[in-house]
Amino acid sequence: MFHCIPAPAGVTEHKGEEDDPAAIVTKALDAFRGEVVARLDKVEAKAGASDTLTARLDKMEARFNRPTGGAPGAGEATEERKAFGTYLRRGDKGMMETELKALTVSSDTQGGYLAPPELSSEFIRDLVDFSPIRALASVRTTAAPAVSYPKRTGITNAKWKGEAQAQEGSEPGFGQLEIPIREVNTFVDISNQLLADTAGVAEAEVRLALAEDFGQKEGAAFIDGDGVLEPEGLLTANGIGVTANGHATTLASDALITLMYALPAAYRNRGTWLMNGTTLAAIRKLKDAQGAYIWQPSFQAGQPETILGRPVVEAVDMPDIAAAATPILFGDLATGYRIVDRVALSILVNPYLLATNGITRIHATRRVGGAVAQPKALRKLAMAVS
Repeated sequence: MFHCIPAPAGVTEHKGEEDDPAAIVTKALDAFRGEVVARLDKVEAKAGASDTLTARLDKMEARFNRPTGGAPGAGEATEERKAFGTYLRRGDKGMMETELKALTVSSDTQGGYLAPPELSSEFIRDLVDFSPIRALASVRTTAAPAVSYPKRTGITNAKWKGEAQAQEGSEPGFGQLEIPIREVNTFVDISNQLLADTAGVAEAEVRLALAEDFGQKEGAAFIDGDGVLEPEGLLTANGIGVTANGHATTLASDALITLMYALPAAYRNRGTWLMNGTTLAAIRKLKDAQGAYIWQPSFQAGQPETILGRPVVEAVDMPDIAAAATPILFGDLATGYRIVDRVALSILVNPYLLATNGITRIHATRRVGGAVAQPKALRKLAMAVS
C-alpha cells in the first residue's frame, strides 16, 4: 500500500502553463484578437477596392453624360487645347517648350499666341446622283489591259433539197468583240494643317469626294461614252435598233408600244426601260386608247414601277426629251451591255512631293471598260428632228 508523502516545508508545488487557467484564457484571447485583426484587414482591402471601382464607374458615368455621348476621342483635349489651358492659368512663363510649340500656330511677332480654333467634324456636301447601269449590266473583272469575247456573226445556210439532190456546205460567221480598259484619274492637293486639324476627317472626305466623282463619271460614260478615251456608251454604240417617235418634243404612247414589241420576245420579256426623271414624268401622263395610264405604280415594296408591264429604272445621265434626242432605251441590259473592271478606285498618298509647301498630294486612279456586246437585245426611241 502506497501513502502520500507531503512536500517538505518551504517548497511550493509547480504547475505548467497547460494547467494554468489564466494562461489558457490569455492564449485564447490572443488567438481571437489575431483572427479579428486579420478579418478586419480583409474587409478594409475589399472596401478599398470597392472605392476604386466606384470612382472609376463615376468617371465613366460622367463621361457618357457629356453632350458628345462619350464617343472615342470626342471632347478630349488635344495637345493644343491643353497648352492653351496652361497658358490661361499660368502664362507663357509657366509653360514647357513643347507646350509653346503646340500652342503657336503662326508667328508671334505681335507678342501673342493664337488660340486653337474649333473645326466641326461635320462636312456639308452636295448630293451626288449615280447612273444605275452597273446594277443592270453584266460585270466582270480582269487583270489584262483588254478583254476579248468570241462572237458569232452569222448562222449556217441550210437549203431544202429533193431526193438524191446533193447537200451544199455552209458555215456560220465568227468574229471577236474586244473591250479595252480605259482609265480615269486625278489628284488632289490638301494642306497638312487641314489634315492635322481635322484628325483624319478631311482625308476621309477627300476619298469620299473622289469615289463620288469617279462613280458619276463612270455612269455617264456607260450612257454616252465615245469609246475612244471613255468606255463605249449605250447611246453611241453602233448596231442598236431605233424606233422613231414621230414628234420632236411630245412623246407618243403608240411609239413606246412599237419600241417594246420591236425586240425579240427573249429580250423583251427580260427588258427594262431606261430614262431620266423628266422623261418619266412625261410618260406618267400618257394614256392608252381606253384612257388608262400606261405607267403603273409599284404595289409591292421593293418592286419597281412598270411601263407596259416592264420595270422602269431612272438614269440621271439619260438625255431629256428634245429634238433629235434619244431619251428612252429599252431592252435586256444584262445581255446587251458588258462592264469590265481592271482596278478598283486606287488611292496613293504622296506627302513628300510638296512637303516644303506643307501640302500632301492624293492621287486617284480608276480603270474600267464597257461596251455593247449584243446590240439586238437593246432598242432606243429617237425624237424627230424639228
